[in-house]
Amino acid sequence: MRASSPERPSRGSGVPTPRRRRASGRGSAEHDGAPRGIPEASIARLPLYLRALVAMADRGITSVSSEELAGASGVNSAKLRKDLSHLGSYGTRGVGYEVDYLVYQISRELGLTQDWAVAIIGIGNLGRALANYGGFATRGFRTACLIDADPNQVGQRVSGLAVRHLDDLEALIAEHRVAIGVIATPAGAAQEVADRLVAAGVRSVLNFAPAVLTVPPGVELRKVDLSTELQILAFHEQRRVSAVAFEAAANAVVPDDVGDVIDAELGPVAPAASGLRV
Repeated sequence: MRASSPERPSRGSGVPTPRRRRASGRGSAEHDGAPRGIPEASIARLPLYLRALVAMADRGITSVSSEELAGASGVNSAKLRKDLSHLGSYGTRGVGYEVDYLVYQISRELGLTQDWAVAIIGIGNLGRALANYGGFATRGFRTACLIDADPNQVGQRVSGLAVRHLDDLEALIAEHRVAIGVIATPAGAAQEVADRLVAAGVRSVLNFAPAVLTVPPGVELRKVDLSTELQILAFHEQRRVSAVAFEAAANAVVPDDVGDVIDAELGPVAPAASGLRV
């Protein structure tokens, strides 16, 4: 991906600048530009650590133990220490990790100390919500252009940007040096938009459309499917409700008169046949 800003963030970038460049503890190393062999699972957890650390920094916390950070991130401390060791950060015994410096390390590893231009394609309700979200700018993402095929949308201003027509997609990608394309179109248009983004040189695509997209090797594609996540939550909620109902039924006390009605209809059940101890 392309970027134009320097590696280290400024105070106004949303990423705290560390007070010092030396590492907290043994073995920490500066990024030398070489690819790191960080497992995908560890990469997926880095944003969790970063969110917890930024919240701590906002509260004035300057150092944190692995146990405290793990608890705030929802992981176990051994896994956290292993993940951070891939960054060359080991903390200091009895002190823990320096919050500002760890924020910088993780932000740098995730590429958030740079300025990534983002194009949002599809300015319906979801696209507008994404365009109006102020959290992107504080995390290194700059919404550079908004694109839609609907003539009624073109020309409208959303979050200070004029919506441009889909016909201009390739020119806008080149003009703004777009690194990430966000697809928020209806399902039927999503693959065509993805193909055009890739052909225009975009190598990172975030798909919100309810469609399965295919991209060539070398292109990173991430999918956010809100309906699928809701369905998974519905499954777990159903299981929870069923378990509660089953437990309530198992613990219910049957009144004597109900037992009399059952005996009248079916006849008394002999203890030997029922397998129950009396």
